[in-house]
Amino acid sequence: MGTETNGEYGADQIQILKGLEAVRKRPGMYIGSTSARGLHHLVYEIVDNSVDEALAGYCTEIEVTINKGDSVRVVDNGRGIPVGINHKAGKSAVEVVFTMLHAGGKFGGGGYKVSGGLHGVGASVVNALSEWLEVTVHKNGKKYNQRYERGKVSYSLKEIGDTKKTGTEVEFLPDKEIFEDTVFDFDTLRERLREIAFLTKGLKITLIDKRQEESKIRTFHYEGGIKEYVEYLNKSQNPLYQDVIYCEGQKKDIYVEVAMQHNDSYQDSTYSFVNNIITPEGGTHLAGFKNALTKTFNDYARKNKLLKDNEPNLSGEDIREGLAAIVSIKIGEPQFEGQTKQKLGNSEARGAVDSVVTEQITYYLEQNPATARTICDKAILAQRARDAARKARDLTRRKTALDSTALPGKLADCSDKNPENCEIYIVEGDSAGGSAKTARNRATQAILPLRGKILNVEKSRLDKILVNNEIKAMITAFGTGIGEDFDISKLRYNKIVIMTDADVDGAHIATLMLTFLYRFMPELIRQGHVYLAQPPLFKVEKNKIVRYAYDDGELNQILTEIGRDGNNKIQRYKGLGEMDAQQLWETTMDPEKRILLRVNVDRDSEAEIDVVFNTLMGDKVEPRREFIEANAKFVKNLDV
Repeated sequence: MGTETNGEYGADQIQILKGLEAVRKRPGMYIGSTSARGLHHLVYEIVDNSVDEALAGYCTEIEVTINKGDSVRVVDNGRGIPVGINHKAGKSAVEVVFTMLHAGGKFGGGGYKVSGGLHGVGASVVNALSEWLEVTVHKNGKKYNQRYERGKVSYSLKEIGDTKKTGTEVEFLPDKEIFEDTVFDFDTLRERLREIAFLTKGLKITLIDKRQEESKIRTFHYEGGIKEYVEYLNKSQNPLYQDVIYCEGQKKDIYVEVAMQHNDSYQDSTYSFVNNIITPEGGTHLAGFKNALTKTFNDYARKNKLLKDNEPNLSGEDIREGLAAIVSIKIGEPQFEGQTKQKLGNSEARGAVDSVVTEQITYYLEQNPATARTICDKAILAQRARDAARKARDLTRRKTALDSTALPGKLADCSDKNPENCEIYIVEGDSAGGSAKTARNRATQAILPLRGKILNVEKSRLDKILVNNEIKAMITAFGTGIGEDFDISKLRYNKIVIMTDADVDGAHIATLMLTFLYRFMPELIRQGHVYLAQPPLFKVEKNKIVRYAYDDGELNQILTEIGRDGNNKIQRYKGLGEMDAQQLWETTMDPEKRILLRVNVDRDSEAEIDVVFNTLMGDKVEPRREFIEANAKFVKNLDV
C-alpha cells in the first residue's frame, strides 16, 4: 500500500508525551462528547489501533463484537502490542499504552510511519472512560493479560499461557458514570466499519452483535478498496461508463489514492479522507484533486476540439456534475484547520494529489477516448445548464429587506424583523395553509403554503429547479440564495418548520423538501434551522375535556388514565385540514406545547446519507424496494 515501515517496533518505540490526567473530569476534550457520538468513538479509537497494524502491513483481520450488557471486544491478528518493559516509564509497554495519554507507536518512535485516526490518545482514553478494560496480547508464542478498572491497574501484565496466534484483544465496558447512555447502535458501528474497510484495501472487518438470541453478523472485505467504495456510492445510480477510474501514487511520503466514476445524476458526491478519517470541509488534498480534474479535462477538451475556440473553459462544477469520487491520502503528520479540525491544512498534500491525479487521468483519457468524450459531453451540457440557471437564479435573488414585492405573494410573513425570533411553516396545501394563517402568532410565525408535491431535485438540473414555482417561493422566502449565492447570514427565519400530513403523501412531500434542502441549502440543516412539525394523530374527548395523542402509545396511556368506556370520543386525524385553527395552534404551532423534531446531519456520515437520498429519490426501483423492505419494520403511524 505504500505505507510500510522498516522501523523497529519494540517496547522502547512506545513514546510517552504526557501522563494521563483529567480525562474523566473533561471527557469531551478527548472524545467530543459524552453522548452517543462519544460512546461510539471509544470503539473507533481501539479499532484505529488495529488499522495502524494493517496500514503497516501486519494485520489482515479485525473482529468487533458487541456483547450482552454492551461491552465491546476488538480482536486483530497484528503483531500484538509490545510486552517488554518501557525503560522511560519503568513499566510494561502495554501498561504505558493503556494508562498514559499520548503514548503509542505513532509519535515518532519508528513504530508506525502512518497511522489511522487523528488524535493518538486512543487506548488510554478508552481505558479512563470504561468501568473496566481487559487487554490480552498474543506475541512470541505467549499469551499476556492485564485488567484495569476506571483507568487504574488491577494487576500487572502477566503471562497466562501459550499461543500460536499473534495480535491484540481489547474488551471494555463504557462507564455509566460518564456516558448519558451506554447502549451501542449496531447501524452506527456498521457504517463506520464499512467505511474503514473500503479505505483499507484488503482488510477484513467483521462486526458481531450478540445482544439478541440470534447473533447479527456483518463482514466487510474489499480487495478493490476505494474503487468498490465508488461502486457502492453509485449503486442506486446509472454510471455513464463501465470503469471506475483509479489513481494511486506516492509523492514526498504522501500516499495518494483516488477513485471516481460519473453517473447520470446532477450531484457532486466527492468525499475526502486523511488517514481513514473523513474531512467534511475538505482541505488541501481535495483542492489538489479539483484543480487536477479541471485542468486535465479542459486540456483534453481543447486538444480534441470538443470545446470551440470561442467557448469558455469548463468549470470544476461542470466537470464534477454527477461525479462519485473518493480522495484518500495517508500522511505522517496531518495538520488541521478550524475549530472542528475537519479541514486538512498541509500545503504539500495539494501538490501530491494534483501531481498523481493529473498524470494518471491524462494517461487514462488518452487510452479511453470514448469515456473521455462521454465525460466532456456531460460537462458541456452542465455548462449550458449553468448559464441558464444563472439567469433563473437572478429571478430568485431577494432584493432588499424593504422591498416586500420580492417576497412570494402566498407568503403570510411575520411582523417581527429579527430573524432570531422568527419561524416559517412550510405547509402542504391551501386548506391547511388557511388554518395555519389563522392559527399563527402573526408577530413571529410566517406561513408559506405549497401546492402539491414539489419537484424531485434528485432527478433535475439546477436550471429546471430554479423555474419551479414552489421552489422559487421557498428560496425567495428564506432569503439566503442558493448554491454559489448561498449566504446563511441573510436567513430571514431561525426555524424552518416542515408541516405535512401524517400519511404516505405527507411523508413523501416532507422527503422531497428535505431532499431539496440537503442538496442545495445543506448549511440550513447542518446549523440546526430545519424542523419537522409533529401534529397529533388522535383527539380524545370525554366530558368536554379534550386531550391529544401523538402516537398509539400515548393514546393508550390517555385511555388508561380516563377509563375506557362508551363516553370516549376518539377522532383519528387524517390530515392537517381536519383541524380548525384553534386545534392546530394548540397541538402543532404553540411554542409552549408543540413537538418539533430537529433535522440533524452527522458530517462524518454524509457519504451514507448521500446513498440513502440516491436510493429513495433516484430512478432505480430495485435499490429502493430493498431499502423499504429492510426498514419497513421501523415505520410507525403511517396511514396507507
